[in-house]
Amino acid sequence: MNNSEILAVVGSLVRQSGTIVREYHDRPNEVDWKGTNDPVTAADKAVNDFLVAGLRERFPADAILAEESKDNLERLQAARVWCVDPLDGTKEFIARNGEFSIMAGLAIDGVATLGVVYQPIIDVMYTGIVGEGAWIEDPSGRRPLHVDDVDTPAEMRLVVSRSHRNPITDDIKSTLGITQERISGSVGLKCGLIARAEADLYLHPAPGTKEWDTCAPEAILVGAGGRMSDCWGRPLRYNQADVRRRGGLVASNGRCHARVISLMGPALNRAGIDPDVGW
Repeated sequence: MNNSEILAVVGSLVRQSGTIVREYHDRPNEVDWKGTNDPVTAADKAVNDFLVAGLRERFPADAILAEESKDNLERLQAARVWCVDPLDGTKEFIARNGEFSIMAGLAIDGVATLGVVYQPIIDVMYTGIVGEGAWIEDPSGRRPLHVDDVDTPAEMRLVVSRSHRNPITDDIKSTLGITQERISGSVGLKCGLIARAEADLYLHPAPGTKEWDTCAPEAILVGAGGRMSDCWGRPLRYNQADVRRRGGLVASNGRCHARVISLMGPALNRAGIDPDVGW
């Protein structure tokens, strides 16, 4: 299969998993805690099982890294790895605010290559293939995505997390001179806003994201003309032994990404963050 055919197969799987989420959405929450401030619901687990089974059936030679599955480090020997987040924005799911998504991305040789992000409650799907394009599909149809052309940091529209705002973000925002801000849940949905030219920059100067949080969004954002890196401008690598994003995350329309990274430096220094260690 070529990339377009693979994307169609995965998009169908993810859309089917949306039915599971909608079923759980109308029930009382069944919540466990994986750690402090890290909830997991029955919906997370059900969607995770469905997607992992579907990907194994359709792509048996590929490895899978899924948030709610035990990590098998045998994946490190694989060139192709699926990164699955069955419910990106679990807190938003618990709050029933609709700002959560289902995400599946394919990394090849450590690089995000294609991805699907699906917002099941309003039936909006983002898809992308690096080097080929990105698209949005909703009840009105399917159309291509393109980032905005804003190329001055102070004019960028910042999208920030509803549940995971780090105090360093406000320092960086002030340094950049940004005045326009909106709030959204889910890494995938925030990157979707940039891909559809409704925002220009997303900052996550903290260690909270993992490979399954960024693979699909990065493929979509890059396919739409944007860029994603850590907080020092270094490319994100996938299928690593440590899946945590210790260098944080910056996603942008790509027009002044290097300038943003440069201006962020003093704020990171003030916070005492070592670029070689991260958070």
